[in-house]
Amino acid sequence: MAKTCVITGASRGIGRAIAITLSKREDIANIILISRTKEGLAETANKMNKEKHIECYAMDLTNYQDVEKVIASVGNRFGTIDYLLNVAGYANPKSLLETSIENWETTYKVNVHSIFYITKEVVKFMKRTGGKILNVASTAGSSARPGWLAYASSKAAIISMSQTLSEELSEYGILVYCISPGRCATELRRILAPDEDQSTIMQPEHVGEVVDHLLSDTGICLDGQNIVVRKQVTKPINQSINKKELTEQSM
Repeated sequence: MAKTCVITGASRGIGRAIAITLSKREDIANIILISRTKEGLAETANKMNKEKHIECYAMDLTNYQDVEKVIASVGNRFGTIDYLLNVAGYANPKSLLETSIENWETTYKVNVHSIFYITKEVVKFMKRTGGKILNVASTAGSSARPGWLAYASSKAAIISMSQTLSEELSEYGILVYCISPGRCATELRRILAPDEDQSTIMQPEHVGEVVDHLLSDTGICLDGQNIVVRKQVTKPINQSINKKELTEQSM
């Protein structure tokens, strides 16, 4: 049966890599890409399997009326939504005393509130036939991260939300996954760590491969867990890792 997949944050980075990877799957026929950047979405779609039905929606996920309209349109036209990939995220790391209420609220609106709302709207359709939801958190959400209070705590909320929904939605045959990527070569990472050699860390395509596995039949026993995805940092035996590097390993 041809399946329908919704991917947020699909204009770049991990979201783009996931979209490209999933477009190669035989079971997915319809792929809905959502992001704020129209040009980025077009570039993602251009890299995907052209045999798929691809729709792009450039919109702000914190505009809940737009989210409701798009999901209702997709669900009604295709009968259900089989996969929801919540990849979109926001980060502007500051220490406690430097974090403004505007920064805090924006971080939570994008990283938590928007995921809550789009998931709720998708489940209205998904509960008819079952499906899979995958939320992208971060290793920052499961360890102390000084200077990243808003971001780290918002990702911790996603981990908890995923675990709760995994049990709550099981009665509908819906599986909920949560992955926490470590350092990954994305545009955001380049801004946060401009001097880092991105060729030495995990690539977005690696995360895409993990997501592809989780959405397959073989990933059925991994729901409800916080799955850490990262490339192991290797150092020569006599070379120490300083405190700053330890802090950055899981961003």
